[in-house]
Amino acid sequence: MDATGEITRLLDRMGEPGAESAEVLDELMPLVYGELKTLAHNNRYRWHGRLSSGTTSLVHEAYARLARGEGAECDTRSQFFALASRVMRSILIDNARWHSRQKRGGAAVPVSTSEVQMVSAERSEELLALDEALGRLETDRPDLARVVECRVFGGLTIPEASDALGVSPATIKRRWSLATAWLYRQLQEG
Repeated sequence: MDATGEITRLLDRMGEPGAESAEVLDELMPLVYGELKTLAHNNRYRWHGRLSSGTTSLVHEAYARLARGEGAECDTRSQFFALASRVMRSILIDNARWHSRQKRGGAAVPVSTSEVQMVSAERSEELLALDEALGRLETDRPDLARVVECRVFGGLTIPEASDALGVSPATIKRRWSLATAWLYRQLQEG
């Protein structure tokens, strides 16, 4: 069985009653680790501005949150990566908030050095502004917000996002255009 088929089989098993998701995730991780690492690397580069430590920490933190059962069940490889994108977004936002608190002299919250390196202090405000705008979009149009998460935080292509979200590629293209225009206006006004 090829890797994609094995991933699908494991995801099916994860959704079965009585299945221990952490055990299934342990089997799944070697198959998806390389892609998660690439996803984390791309997110780190986008939000840190230069290459430094933290990519592995981001993957491991995402794994820990997925093992705790954060998020929803997924049936396909693309849905798994959409979920992983959402988890990585959450981790990066938490890290950006930490930077923001430090910048404003807020109470220090213990965070490991590798976590602090995930988002640069310079880009943290930009990431928080995007997250705030994405939160408003999610309230009005959750379908558009999911596309942004898949494309921006997941690095999914249009066909992959189509598979992950269960809609046609043409719908993904339309939603992507609408979402980026809406976010651009929101960020320009803010």
